[in-house]
Amino acid sequence: MPANLGFRGFRGFRGFVLALAAGALAAALGAPASAQTSNGALAGVGTIPGLDPKSPVQVLPVRGNIYVLMGGGANITLSVGLDGVLMVDSGSAAMSDQVLAAIRGVQQWVEAKTAASAPPVLYGAETRNSIIEARRLDAPPKPIRYIVATSVAPDHIGGNVALASAGRTFTGGNVAGQLSDVGQGAAILGHENLQNRMVNPGAGQQPFPTRAQLTDTYYTDAMKLSSFFNGEGIVLMHQPAAFTDGDTVVHFRGSDVIAAGEVLRTTTYPVIDVAKGGTINGVIEGLNHIVDLAVPEFRSEGGTLVIPAYGRICDIADVAYYRDMTTILRDRIQDMVKKGMTLDQVKAARPTADYDGRYGAATGPWTTSMFIEAVYKTVPRGGTK
Repeated sequence: MPANLGFRGFRGFRGFVLALAAGALAAALGAPASAQTSNGALAGVGTIPGLDPKSPVQVLPVRGNIYVLMGGGANITLSVGLDGVLMVDSGSAAMSDQVLAAIRGVQQWVEAKTAASAPPVLYGAETRNSIIEARRLDAPPKPIRYIVATSVAPDHIGGNVALASAGRTFTGGNVAGQLSDVGQGAAILGHENLQNRMVNPGAGQQPFPTRAQLTDTYYTDAMKLSSFFNGEGIVLMHQPAAFTDGDTVVHFRGSDVIAAGEVLRTTTYPVIDVAKGGTINGVIEGLNHIVDLAVPEFRSEGGTLVIPAYGRICDIADVAYYRDMTTILRDRIQDMVKKGMTLDQVKAARPTADYDGRYGAATGPWTTSMFIEAVYKTVPRGGTK
């Protein structure tokens, strides 16, 4: 690190180094110069042949079989390989066509590249047949097999109907509801609390259509996929009382990538849906959970990669910084609550002022005022944390 470089300067220097690394990666992948960066970061479009560089949905290779789609709502994490596609979240309903087009482009490229370099398949398995593999040039790409829903937010599960209908799972799903017009699409996985909120969304709200609801749920702390998918184990972990009471964090153990869902953003303060069971302490516990799972490469840089709901790909240092910021703001607001300050008084005191330049917002779907109010309502009373 250059001499006399302070903490903020170090973070900027680190970003500069990461940008250089991104440019090197793009060059290694053969990306055209015009497609290498977008707002200073690797855009991803252009690195995979067949993707539309003008599409609002951009694709960024993460590591191994893992890719991230940005611009289709919340970030969508993909595992793509010869077993098919597993999605973490499906994005917003309005972007389903663009998301599906991007997924198909990645599928075709990954499967063609893998088949060209793979040794002959001499045995059959649940996802492949030695006879078919010998004639792979005529075989279509494997379909979307699974969609993991991390939260009830429309920008995370709005594409469930379209994306699940375009896929095909290994076996029929067990779904409560009218099945007379439901085809055998991709399985949709998530926590039981999420399913309950999709079926019973609350007064004045319509339940999600049957096709959008979960086909498989878990009610324990975690659920493992029953077998390796695209060469690695995948674990779904419930993160209670964070954004809501039904959040899921997904760990791709072989690739060492974590899809954090709404537990982590790099663009705003943490989003907390108090009406659906979200709490500030649940968010902090979720961030601590991710830090516990992650392993740094060297001096907290690199290593385990974490994909947030919105924003850039992170490592353990980014998550720890966001966790520390959230904890500091929680403690400040809790101290004000202990002093008997009202919500209006807390807002007037501007407890987030030193972070507002990075995470604050006066307008939009999640403002600084909304964050302070959510923290104020959910910090424990009585001096405990």
